[in-house]
Amino acid sequence: MKTTPLHAWHVGQNANMAEFGGYEMPLWYPAGAKAEHLAVINAAGLFDTTHMAVLTLQGAKVHDLLQACFSKDLDRCIGPQKGPLVTGRCVYGVFLDESGGVIDDAIVYKCENDDYMIVVNASMGGPIAAHLQKNNPFGDAARIVDWTDKVGKMDIQGPKATAILSRVLNDADQVFDKMVYFSFKGSFAPAELASTSVSLKDGTPLMVSRTGYTGEFGFELFIAPEHVERLWNELLTAGAEEGIIACGLAARDSLRAGAGLPLSHQDIGPWLFAENPWLFVLPLDESGSSLTKDCIGFSALQAAKNAEVTQAFAGFDPRKITLSDKAHVTSPDGEPIGTILTCTTDMAIDRIEGTIVSLATPVGAGRPESFTPRGLCCGFVRLKKKMDVGSEIILTDGKRKLKVEIRDDIRPDRTARKPMKTMLNA
Repeated sequence: MKTTPLHAWHVGQNANMAEFGGYEMPLWYPAGAKAEHLAVINAAGLFDTTHMAVLTLQGAKVHDLLQACFSKDLDRCIGPQKGPLVTGRCVYGVFLDESGGVIDDAIVYKCENDDYMIVVNASMGGPIAAHLQKNNPFGDAARIVDWTDKVGKMDIQGPKATAILSRVLNDADQVFDKMVYFSFKGSFAPAELASTSVSLKDGTPLMVSRTGYTGEFGFELFIAPEHVERLWNELLTAGAEEGIIACGLAARDSLRAGAGLPLSHQDIGPWLFAENPWLFVLPLDESGSSLTKDCIGFSALQAAKNAEVTQAFAGFDPRKITLSDKAHVTSPDGEPIGTILTCTTDMAIDRIEGTIVSLATPVGAGRPESFTPRGLCCGFVRLKKKMDVGSEIILTDGKRKLKVEIRDDIRPDRTARKPMKTMLNA
């Protein structure tokens, strides 16, 4: 298995290690996955995400290549008015194959005109680079470079992220100024070291992106691999007073599931990308019935009929069903109706008189002052037909049965999209 530059640090902290995407990664540390999940809701958590892969695309025809291969319409993707992707902004979408299945999901960053960066999942740098090259008729006018294992990455997530990160950055006020959700500043690329506008106190350049995979406010940080452990330790020291802790993949999974975010190759994958909660990545026009551009895989989506449906769910207590060959979904009367894709426990939520409330929910909006959530199981199921929101279904592993409810959202009052000015004083 591969390792990240923080592998020795994880092992030294007695992390529970396991294979993920071809890398040996921490699942949780001695504090436990529950404490790590709650740290992101209440203060801040730090995640090693160097296993993620980075590609760069440069040339006069890069925009055209991405328009042909990436689901989002880069000319109509920013803000309520659907403006074009501009320098300093990024957008989430998927790469589809000809059959309409997902090769991987990704975030595309526009660094400059004719200069883009793509972040994909662990071990997917090569496959996505190959997919792009296979469909690249432009030659050197669309140059693709796979930076797998050559870029360090970590995510600082939670309401205290700005306060903590500001202590290690040069000119933090300038970095955070007008930094809206899905925007970024700076660069990790060696060719741009002299001109980067974002650096650590000692001048080390990095990219700061206001994105993440938890549903909560925070940043993804990109830096040269040789600086990863130093920045990691600096952030843990800078945030000690606020309660920042290192977080593993278990907390990352429970946080993203509660936020309604899919795990590639589990919730989306090599089956038809249709009838799921993430169709907003398709370039739908104002009517929602037509696409504003063509793209690989779109013809298969438009020709599809009677596709299975992916929906979110939340339970009524923290118990969950472990995924296995025997795990499946039934109707309340026991009829098999689907499969379980993700089932985890969001430890920051509970039900108050039937309504799901989060630790982040204001007291005036339904959270009791003494609120101590038990947590609720949540995730995604793939069903034979669409169920109404509020419908009850049963998750089972053949022995245990859990009643859960179909939802259009899970963890309320998430902070990822909150204005920077609000979070500066969090």
